[in-house]
Amino acid sequence: MAVYAIGDIQGCGASLRQLLELIQFDPTRDTLWFTGDLVNRGPDSLWVLRFVRDLGERAVTVLGNHDLHLLAVWAGHAEPSHNDTLDEVLAAPDVDELMHWLRHQPLLHHDPELGYVMTHAGIPPAWDLATAKRCAKELEAALRSPDYDALLREIYGNQPDAWNESLSGIDRLRYITNALTRMRVCDGEGRLQLHYKGLPHACPPGHMPWYKVPGRRYDGPTIICGHWSALGFYNDDGILAIDSGCVWGGQLTAVRLDDGLPTPISIACPLYAEMTK
Repeated sequence: MAVYAIGDIQGCGASLRQLLELIQFDPTRDTLWFTGDLVNRGPDSLWVLRFVRDLGERAVTVLGNHDLHLLAVWAGHAEPSHNDTLDEVLAAPDVDELMHWLRHQPLLHHDPELGYVMTHAGIPPAWDLATAKRCAKELEAALRSPDYDALLREIYGNQPDAWNESLSGIDRLRYITNALTRMRVCDGEGRLQLHYKGLPHACPPGHMPWYKVPGRRYDGPTIICGHWSALGFYNDDGILAIDSGCVWGGQLTAVRLDDGLPTPISIACPLYAEMTK
């Protein structure tokens, strides 16, 4: 039995099929971890959603910012952007079933036996592992509740940008959302800077990758994440980042997690979208 983590697919069904053939994925015994952003910008979001859902217990996926955006558009609380490719999903006869499945997926997955934690964007500097797990559970509970519509109505926004345990209500849930699904860089005090998408060495003055912030509190196992395609494959600082730019003309990457050193296995991907992630 093999366990593979796979980076952001973003609706690139053909690339996923090629990668699964390359790693000889066997759905009767192997397990796939997905870093989120199953959908959007690529041409096959509907197929990808159905495929991952139908894997059942053979798949673990955390929610990414594009997955949450799809939920908000479906619920009528956001407008598709000009480069979204969500129309086929929204018009599908099983769209409601798929969206209810999607909103029940986790924001964080921790496997103590394998020694990995997975989120879409990472874990912010102000959180240790216990805080990250607790906050992820809070957001998961809101998404899974009968009142999920209220969360999707208010989920967008860049504030608050700093963590405080006293945050409550939608401010607390919005910070958790941004930290787990949108974060790339922070200032020296750990405040989220959510606009920058470029290379790590070219961060805005006074800012740095979230995993380089001095005094970072995280105390857990290696974090698997995606989201930052400009970072590419990165295995250092207790981080295993595997969004290598699928949909942007880069690669789709898998890493085996259960057999020692994580070595990337990648395939080249077509360019489907402009860099407006």
